[in-house]
Amino acid sequence: MNIFVFGSSLTSSYWNGAATYYRGLYKNLDALGYQVTFAEPDIYQRQQNRDAGKIDYAEVVVYQTPAEIPQLMRRACASDIVIKHSGVGADDEFLESEVLKCRSRRTRVAFWDVDAPATLARVETRGNDPFRSLIPEYDFIFAYGGGPAVVEHYLRHGARNCHPIYNGLDPETHHPVASDPSVECDLAFVGHRLPDREKRVEDFFCKAARLAPKMKFVLGGEGWRDSNLPPNVRWIGHVGSRDHNRINCSARMVLNINRESMAKVGFSPPTRVFEAAGAGACLITDAWTGVEEFFAPGKEILVASSAEQVVSYLRRFSRISSIEIGAAMRKRALRDHTYRLRALEFQKIVEEDFLRNRTRGAEIRPTNLVRTGT
Repeated sequence: MNIFVFGSSLTSSYWNGAATYYRGLYKNLDALGYQVTFAEPDIYQRQQNRDAGKIDYAEVVVYQTPAEIPQLMRRACASDIVIKHSGVGADDEFLESEVLKCRSRRTRVAFWDVDAPATLARVETRGNDPFRSLIPEYDFIFAYGGGPAVVEHYLRHGARNCHPIYNGLDPETHHPVASDPSVECDLAFVGHRLPDREKRVEDFFCKAARLAPKMKFVLGGEGWRDSNLPPNVRWIGHVGSRDHNRINCSARMVLNINRESMAKVGFSPPTRVFEAAGAGACLITDAWTGVEEFFAPGKEILVASSAEQVVSYLRRFSRISSIEIGAAMRKRALRDHTYRLRALEFQKIVEEDFLRNRTRGAEIRPTNLVRTGT
């Protein structure tokens, strides 16, 4: 089965938090026998900051936008499944409608949301947002997080279905490595500076550093250069995906801070949670609904509702205790949360749909869009 994907970037994690998610999913879909073509626009200097290494599980097409979109659409329409991810970063609204022209008896079209809170907020606050009327036209809606709340919202907007496919662990990519003395610290956090994350980073990470001035803190990610950081916080800039294991294995504890929108909707563990799990790191996360569905609080993960609680964990748990918690988290992730399991979820959903429609001999419901010629 052939899949044609429009996404932000498979080759680079530079200003691209979905990179680990894409790589884990499409690598494992390839292992299941799918042929994947991933189209990504040449924007935001990502091609100058590639960090994926060799990609042999997908054909990557780097395109100039919008000039090369028409020829990509001709290729897409010849595939079995066309996937438009949210947050491509260029011509998103155009692509949201354009991919639907590929729908036919042969070709299914999916919208795969990697930031459902942002997408739904856009739809619900902009009454004339064109995507609202397109939601019912997609054969599948997938979301990388959000749980029941996101499913309910999409169904309310007329979606035929909505399937959460959560972040996961690729144990070949994220695993324990030797500690690096140059970045050893008590607590590390890696995340880009974004509007709905900045205050939470101040509340959970920077405040914790001020409450524990004798401890060492490491901050990674773009955008923090001009921040008023405490003196015991060391900013190390962009951390490419190749360096995530090194950072996670060099910190006594690792912090996860969800963006505010993700924390509110819940059921949205970001990639850094599973990257830390793969490395066997002891992870402290900010509190969000549904965390216990993924890891057991107090045994496999530590949940904090304030900077004071973050510091309490740092002072209460010895290095040995931290290692035990990290090992328990890694064991759970390997059992329940690998990208292979996520890919199998996708396969089950898609193949059941193809079988059901083939058995019924069902025609694809015509849309009000004109099909692109192939």
